[in-house]
Amino acid sequence: MSRLGMVSRRAVLVGAGAVAGGLVVGVYFFERFRVNARLKDGLDKGQLMLTPYVRIGEDGVTIITPRADLGQGAYSVQAALVAEELDIAWSDIKVDPGAPSSVYYNGKVLKEGLPIAATSVLLGPVAEAISQAGGKFLSLQWTGGSSTVADAYDRLRIAGATARELLLRAAAKQTGIARADLKTRDGAVIAPNGRALSYASLAEIAATLEVPADVKLRERKDWRYLGKSMPRLDMVAKCTGTATFGIDIRLPGMVYATVCTNPHLGGTLRSYDASRAAKARGVLKIVPVKGGVGIIADNTWRAFQAAKLIGFDWGEASYPASSAAMFEEVRASFIPERRDSRCKDDGDVDAALAGAKVIEAEYCVPYLAHAPLEPMNAVVQLKDGRLDIWTGTQAPVFLVKMARKLTGLAAEDIHLHALPSGGSFGRRLENDYVRQGVELAMAYQGRPIKMTWTREEDMTHDFPRPLAVARMRGAVKDGKLDACDLAIAAPSVTSSQFGRLGLHMPGPDMAIVAGAWDQPFRIPNYRVTGYRVPELVRVSSWRSVGASGNAFLHECCLDELIQIAGADPLHERLRLCSHAPSRRVLDEVRRMSCWDSKPGPGRARGLAFTLSFGVPVAEVIEVEKINDAIRIARVFVAAEVGVVLDPDNLKNQVEGAVVWALGHAMNAELTFANGRAVQTNYHEYEGMRLYQAPEIEVVALETTGETGIRGIGEPAVPPAAPALANAIFAATGIRARQLPLIKTEGIRFV
Repeated sequence: MSRLGMVSRRAVLVGAGAVAGGLVVGVYFFERFRVNARLKDGLDKGQLMLTPYVRIGEDGVTIITPRADLGQGAYSVQAALVAEELDIAWSDIKVDPGAPSSVYYNGKVLKEGLPIAATSVLLGPVAEAISQAGGKFLSLQWTGGSSTVADAYDRLRIAGATARELLLRAAAKQTGIARADLKTRDGAVIAPNGRALSYASLAEIAATLEVPADVKLRERKDWRYLGKSMPRLDMVAKCTGTATFGIDIRLPGMVYATVCTNPHLGGTLRSYDASRAAKARGVLKIVPVKGGVGIIADNTWRAFQAAKLIGFDWGEASYPASSAAMFEEVRASFIPERRDSRCKDDGDVDAALAGAKVIEAEYCVPYLAHAPLEPMNAVVQLKDGRLDIWTGTQAPVFLVKMARKLTGLAAEDIHLHALPSGGSFGRRLENDYVRQGVELAMAYQGRPIKMTWTREEDMTHDFPRPLAVARMRGAVKDGKLDACDLAIAAPSVTSSQFGRLGLHMPGPDMAIVAGAWDQPFRIPNYRVTGYRVPELVRVSSWRSVGASGNAFLHECCLDELIQIAGADPLHERLRLCSHAPSRRVLDEVRRMSCWDSKPGPGRARGLAFTLSFGVPVAEVIEVEKINDAIRIARVFVAAEVGVVLDPDNLKNQVEGAVVWALGHAMNAELTFANGRAVQTNYHEYEGMRLYQAPEIEVVALETTGETGIRGIGEPAVPPAAPALANAIFAATGIRARQLPLIKTEGIRFV
């Protein structure tokens, strides 16, 4: 066993170990990593794992990629960060999501929830330190908040560079050739005479060496993979239909199941009659689960059909029965007792409004479902005191904690096999669906059980994006925006979501005002207040979380005030903007869209800007009036991400985010009647259709020193809805103050 020691000035520690030709090397922050049974999952017999990110054995190099792949290419980017420094061929890379472990904690994801603006130079390091310490303390192995790249950028490159250095020193020891005369290429150390020594052949010696106190990372000019468009590691499998998602798992002796739980979310199950279902063809067992019933059968279809035969007497939900009643509860929350935060309070808003003609408006956004293409599912087997779970998850450590509490098993007897997910958008941060699978496995031990939700169960038992209402008061002066007082009321995502994990997060919930309070505009009198609505429907993170709705509330209010002032929407924002990277994206989108020229007959443009997850994004949408309808013609997106690690993947993520956001802005809402969700499938929850998809042009700016390394999976979502609404106003004069836009009279899309 090698001695663990300091690796870099960043206080990153690394270890290495080997048995029978296996070597594992990794990095982590703050303290030495202690091996536990969880991290040994998946290792071949005889291998010893001391550190978590790089495994080298007789089968070659395996890179541990602990952040979940939900279609955003997370496995590929994590692999590229290691491979760049380790010097292995792209075609030889194998990835493994690894076992759940606190060593994989996310040190960046909590930053967005702190009352410290991303533009704060003084408090930025404080936010970084709090986020790192909080992520470590909570064992927050969490995929979300567009934090994968930011969190992995240093530690995975150092992991690769450290492994490479150990292998070079091992080669020097074995051959007697000076370390300086050796090079590496594609998984081998190359001697001056051209002889290649594979990494696998050097692993055992490398494990005996002292870990280097520091390693040198490649300069950007020498990058082979990073900064270039690389074929994603999962692309062939996805294109050929051979990719294995959770829903694709097949195991010997497998049985199949589904569940029915109370559609009045959180309500009880008073009684049920499963006598007809128990006699249905293929049914093996009817099992009570929390809030409902599970049906185990010899195939999924028969489980689905049997579920329809069960009669239920459901208890009522505790929240108001209709969406209209819920919105009234939100509107009733603009009171001092429910004030949650006021982190933006510049100038003297009350005085400015007292002496001016006040412009007032109310905006609102609805609940939104996650609605991933792959419905919730898990394969679970409890046999001989061992629990195995195959599923996609964004929070594996918390999932294992849930299973441990439910079963009473020790942590080392619970084995999670993390799989790629067919979409999530935040839904797989929850573990309710896995809990049901575990409950079924406890009642039907020995055989693997594949539990799959129907689409209807998935839609009606979501943890949606919260509804929200904003009240704006503002004033203009001398053709400029002078005062803006924005109050936003919404339920707390943080208390709802973390509460289900048994965690209490102190202080205000910044998600209530995210994408509004922290925008880089120096309006002379500028106030943003958040009001916490008592929980109605249980809510959770949805792609871009609080900023997803607040960008519409903030940017449409801002646009309305600027239009009343008679100012240009883009140039007034530029005048007010106090953040250099944000100014650059505004100026870039001005250039891209030819903003200062006329768009042509029947066309108009709208702009929105949002700084979220540390990434400033500006979007211009050009619409065309066709008779009495609107067609979205073109979308221009400028973003500042620090460093672009894969140009094609960045472009794909931005395009996907825009289409996702526009489809929801046009058509989608999750409504409630009689205490249950109304929308049960995609025919009632319609996204953007292929023929409606616009041309999308994307430009990513890079100024690392000012913004750091950032992700792009979510930041392009928030500006899309307000940019479209503002474009519709420019084209028609109709000011839409609610989503979806089709609810506003006079707005129709083709």
